[in-house]
Amino acid sequence: MPEFDLIQDDTGIYRTKSPSRKFWIIAMIIGIAAFIIGILIGKYAACDTSSPPAEVPVRPEKDGVFLPGVSDAIIKEADLSIRDLLLKNIDHKNIETYLKALTEKPHIAGSPEDEDTLVNYIKEFWENVGFDDVQTATYDILLSYPDKDNPNMIELLNENNEVIYQTPIEEDILTPGKNNTEGIPPFNAYSPKGIVTGQLVYVNYGRVEDYIHLESVGVNVSGCLAIARYGKIFRGSKVDIAQRHGVIGLILYSDPKDYTIPGEGVYPDTWWLPGSGAQRGTIFTGEGDPLTPGYPAIDTAYRYQEDKTIPPLPRIPAHPIGYTVAEQLLLNLTGATVTDDWKGGINITYKYGPGFINNNWKVRMNISTQNARRNTTNVIGFIKGAVEPDRYVIFGNHRDAWVYGAIDPSSATAVMMETSRVMGALVKSGKWRPRRTILFCSWGAEEYGMIGSTEWVEEYTKNIKERTVAYINIDISVEGTNTLRSKTTPLLYNVMYETVKLVENPNATEIAAGRKTVYDTWLLNRPWKINGEIYGKPEMQSMGSASDFAPILQKAGVTSVDFRYTYDKNLPVVGYPLYHSQYETFYAMKNLIDVDFKYHQAVARIGAELARNLADSLIIPLNASDYAWDLENLRVSLDAEYGSYLRGNISNYDDLEMVIKKFGEEAADFEIRLSNVNKNDPLLTRVVNDQLMLLEKAFLDPAGLPLRPLKKHIIMADSSNDVYAGSSFPGLIDLLFEIDKAVDPNTRWEDVKQHFSIILFTIQSAASTLRDVTLFHS
Repeated sequence: MPEFDLIQDDTGIYRTKSPSRKFWIIAMIIGIAAFIIGILIGKYAACDTSSPPAEVPVRPEKDGVFLPGVSDAIIKEADLSIRDLLLKNIDHKNIETYLKALTEKPHIAGSPEDEDTLVNYIKEFWENVGFDDVQTATYDILLSYPDKDNPNMIELLNENNEVIYQTPIEEDILTPGKNNTEGIPPFNAYSPKGIVTGQLVYVNYGRVEDYIHLESVGVNVSGCLAIARYGKIFRGSKVDIAQRHGVIGLILYSDPKDYTIPGEGVYPDTWWLPGSGAQRGTIFTGEGDPLTPGYPAIDTAYRYQEDKTIPPLPRIPAHPIGYTVAEQLLLNLTGATVTDDWKGGINITYKYGPGFINNNWKVRMNISTQNARRNTTNVIGFIKGAVEPDRYVIFGNHRDAWVYGAIDPSSATAVMMETSRVMGALVKSGKWRPRRTILFCSWGAEEYGMIGSTEWVEEYTKNIKERTVAYINIDISVEGTNTLRSKTTPLLYNVMYETVKLVENPNATEIAAGRKTVYDTWLLNRPWKINGEIYGKPEMQSMGSASDFAPILQKAGVTSVDFRYTYDKNLPVVGYPLYHSQYETFYAMKNLIDVDFKYHQAVARIGAELARNLADSLIIPLNASDYAWDLENLRVSLDAEYGSYLRGNISNYDDLEMVIKKFGEEAADFEIRLSNVNKNDPLLTRVVNDQLMLLEKAFLDPAGLPLRPLKKHIIMADSSNDVYAGSSFPGLIDLLFEIDKAVDPNTRWEDVKQHFSIILFTIQSAASTLRDVTLFHS
């Protein structure tokens, strides 16, 4: 903590054996004089000693504020030398060491390796680096695992119901130094157990538009098993869409067209996915513990039965396989040849089905995956703020992995550990303490649906919502070495840009080309194209629900950012190739991706400086005008896609443009007041800081989105048909989806009109929070 100017009482008491009356009188006079002097010292000790006490003002002056006894730390700007120390002391070798330790063993959520080994490892690490406190928050949740004694399998049956092909249980052992499979075999979490048999149909990526296409070419999928390739949308959305179309079981596979480059080889020689590689992952479309929706999974919680959860658990079985296995199923499909955009990279003729060349052949899915109650633990480390301890900047990453998790999530866990080490060392040495409190969070069970972070937000919503300045999330730190990628809420656009400009480019070739910072390469490789126009800054992606920022943004309204180093977006892939397979190893990261961990170091520097700036700046570096700019871009995009449709059904549709324009005017006025605020008045700085901090929260609707009441953010949420993807005005888009096919389109349109009015109100309400706090009426 900083030292404040305090005057200690140095008075001593002396006693004699037989004091005289004269002595007592003198002592009394001295005592009274000392008392009066003590009062005067206490009153004026904190003022500037260069001025005589008589000249100290007794009330605020016109150009400043005087608060007797208050340290100047309250009105002090951040010490930028700390920024230099942070950037300098982030060590790439330490990050490599941490990652190797984190990925020694598989650590699926709820396992001893996760709940005991890694929880204790991170907790002890933070206790040793100088944190003020380290706490844990444990929740009793529903997880899902395959039955090792009765493994999941898919079988091809002939006309006599004899098994002519059976999928392997495990992926091939390919990693150098590994001679056995230590992790859990491929599975889809929360798949119901059961046996289903039927004809097989190929559904491309399993999106809504793919089923529309199948209907247009006369393929009926109802009552069939379907096989879909991974990519484009969230796997849980694929299952949800499939069951809505009458599919009775879904097989998911990673097609080589989406996860390899012909002629470049595969793992362990390159990072491209080998044929046995299968992508594990949850298929639950909700967030948090399925049994306690909306409330924390603590001892006193009410728990729904598994068949009554909100949203519901999947109703059809699903299972992931590799592309060499998928070839055995796709090879003999019958039906018409698919269109070119449906063709994958397996050397076969892709056909729709349903069924096989031999009409009596069928596919049988035997799924034994079972749900189980387990504990998951969040580890929370605290660096307490010196001036505003009740204001939080949160830095988070999840800890659990489907297998080794060297990319997802442990590359980011290692980065968070190194960031926390450097910050903790500065605090421990007495060189620095942030103005605001910084929380470092190691989340549990993210892979199952952001469970650890969601339960924590649900338990501590009142604290988080009212006190948190911003959330920094790093789910993955390095999935490639081409450029930075950032998902960000508008308030953080500017501070993110300015932070990245400070970080040295980890790519020597880029530096030689004159691009010395991470920002320079980001701008070159990811220019922002908005409504067809190139904007002169790097791209900021919208935030869906793909990581732990989702509950923090969508439930608590905390402005958030998630960033990483990524691969070239021009590569014909749908994600980094080894995603959620057992080949996502330390070997892959060290030998195939980031050899010297310089890209990890760059990400750590961005996170460290972003956290420092948000926690240390006198005025919080959030930008309200960027929110106005973003709202207008979202409106233009909405108008381009649905404008004529909405104008024909909503009489006041054009009011959206008007309220966004008004929001922009309020934001501009606020920025003017902010630039002129008296920074010597800590109360005024607190007022404007609170207005900035609370703006994101003004876009929350307590009732939630129309079809998804647990999602509260009116402007930013995931798409109901793809949990991974962000959607602007998500409630409106949900209601407009296939509205003409609704059972009662007129009623649906009334719902659209009502929600549109809520959007208008919410934007106007948010604008009011930017006005002078004593004049917030319009």
